[in-house]
Amino acid sequence: MSERPTYDALLLVSFGGPERHEDVIPFLENVLRGRKVPPGRMLEVAEHYYHFDGKTPLNEQNRALIAALERELARRGPRLRVYWGNRNWHPLLPDTIGRMEADGVARALAFVTSAFSSYSGCRQYRENIEQALGQSRVQVDKLRVFYNHPGFIEAMVDRCREALQDRPEARLIFTGHSIPLSFANTSQYREQLQEACRLVAGQLGRPEWRLVYQSRSGSPMQPWLGPDIGDYLKEMGAGSDVVIAPIGFLSDHMEVVYDLDTEARRICEGLGIRMKRAATVGVHPKFVSMIRDLILERTDGAPRLALGDHGPSPDDCPVDCCPCS
Repeated sequence: MSERPTYDALLLVSFGGPERHEDVIPFLENVLRGRKVPPGRMLEVAEHYYHFDGKTPLNEQNRALIAALERELARRGPRLRVYWGNRNWHPLLPDTIGRMEADGVARALAFVTSAFSSYSGCRQYRENIEQALGQSRVQVDKLRVFYNHPGFIEAMVDRCREALQDRPEARLIFTGHSIPLSFANTSQYREQLQEACRLVAGQLGRPEWRLVYQSRSGSPMQPWLGPDIGDYLKEMGAGSDVVIAPIGFLSDHMEVVYDLDTEARRICEGLGIRMKRAATVGVHPKFVSMIRDLILERTDGAPRLALGDHGPSPDDCPVDCCPCS
């Protein structure tokens, strides 16, 4: 049996976002580089950020998650230095990799803030890490996808239960980020989302639930996953009572606080629908503990936990996994 690698750091890899009004357009240009997105769509999304004075809540939530992880690892081990690098805005991955190398990090595990497999949710992050490494001597191994890990599912169950507590008859609606059908057809994204929703609803004792999608972008001529949350709410009609659970998101970033808390709520108020939004897993203790579990799988050969019928995802994705096509 081969000896397990020794790791001395954990790298949290996230999407990134602006913290000032003047950073919004440069940030969105980074996000949309190489994509065929109408200019008007970028300006429309920019207005979402301006609605919050150009500051995404994602960064504060990542800082809170890092602080929670540092406490968890200091208390229970393994003792790893925690770093943070983003795909699209500061701290950018290449800068963080450079700091890790200067600090003497030899090998790190990467936790990507995405629970599901798709090009944009997994493969692109792996590509970003490889590009950021360049000629660096640091080695980085990505932790596996965790959509069906008990820590993620049970944290989401708790969030949904809190939202349903004062409205037990409400309709339960899960949301995931819409992606192009071309991405969905070459990945397990839809299937993993459906399985995560089924597992959460099962623990809640809710046989009736619905998965819909939100936050689509890109050319209107390109088919994306649906139905859209707004369209679905309009079909429901007046007098409904709903709890919306953004299971496809780990923290309350812009797609949650604007597309759900602002736009979806406006639709609900106009239609007389009573809406409550469940919190994302954020820094739920079970979720933080799950990240430690994923680390221990790689460092100590700990059990690879998974609920449902799909089993744990592999550590190393196949070469042809989740292509951009």
